[in-house]
Amino acid sequence: MALAAPPDLSDIAVPVQPLARTYSRGLYIEPHEHVWGQVLYAMSGVMWLETPNEALVVPPQRAVWLPPGVMHGIRVVSDLEMRNIYLRPSIAATLENTVQVIEVGRLLRELILNLVEQGPAQQGLDYYEAVVGLALLELQRAKRTVLKIPMPASSDRRLINLCQAVMSAPSLDVPFEQHAENAGASVRTLARLFQGALGMGFAEWRRQVQLATAVAELIQGVPVSVIARQLGYSPSSFSDMFRRELGVSPSQYPIGERMT
Repeated sequence: MALAAPPDLSDIAVPVQPLARTYSRGLYIEPHEHVWGQVLYAMSGVMWLETPNEALVVPPQRAVWLPPGVMHGIRVVSDLEMRNIYLRPSIAATLENTVQVIEVGRLLRELILNLVEQGPAQQGLDYYEAVVGLALLELQRAKRTVLKIPMPASSDRRLINLCQAVMSAPSLDVPFEQHAENAGASVRTLARLFQGALGMGFAEWRRQVQLATAVAELIQGVPVSVIARQLGYSPSSFSDMFRRELGVSPSQYPIGERMT
C-alpha cells in the first residue's frame, strides 16, 4: 500500500483530517509533533508510542489521544494498519491536555473508520459533521486504560538505548548485564542512572514493560503459556507475577470486547 499524502493541518475550515497508512514491523518513526490533536488507532498490529516522559504500548482495540504539540515517536512491533484522525485545535481543546490510552469499542471504531474512509463530499456536510460530533462524544466517554511506562527525561543516550532495547526484548532471558554491555556502560552506572531518572530499579521498570506487553498480547488472544515463555517465565511464575502486580490472574484480566 502506498503511503497516503500527509493531512493538510493548515486548513482550519475542516473539523478533522484523516490519514490511513500501513507500516512494516521494525519501522521507527522519528519523534515529531503536530499543531492539531491526533487520535492514533491501529486496526491491526501493535506499536509502542514514545513521548519525552513515557512510552505506551498500543494493541488493537486501543487508541492513543495525543494533544497538540506533544513530541512523539512510534516503534512498530508488528505489521500495522493505522487509521488516524487529526482534530483541529478548537476541537482538540475539548479533550484532555495529557496523552491517554483509550479503549476503542465497536461504535468508536466504526466512527473512526467512517471519518478516514469518507469525507464530507461523499456523505454530505450535515451528515459528516454529525459523525464528527458523535465521534467526539465517544472519545470523551471512552474508558481510559493504564498501559503507560515511564521514560527517562535524560540526555544520556546509554540509558535511552537500554530502555528501547528492553521494550523490543523484555524477556528475563536477557540479563541486565547484557543490556548494559550492549548500551556501552557498566551495570553500576546504569543502575544509578535508572534510579536517578525514574525513581526505580531496572528490574521493577522491566516488569512494568513486561506487564504492558503481556496485556497487549492478551488483548490479541495470545495464550498465557505463550506470553509467559516469550517473557522468560514459566506459566505459573508469570501468573503469580501478573496477579501480584495487577490484582487478577491473566485469564481474569478485563480486555474489553474483541473485534472480529
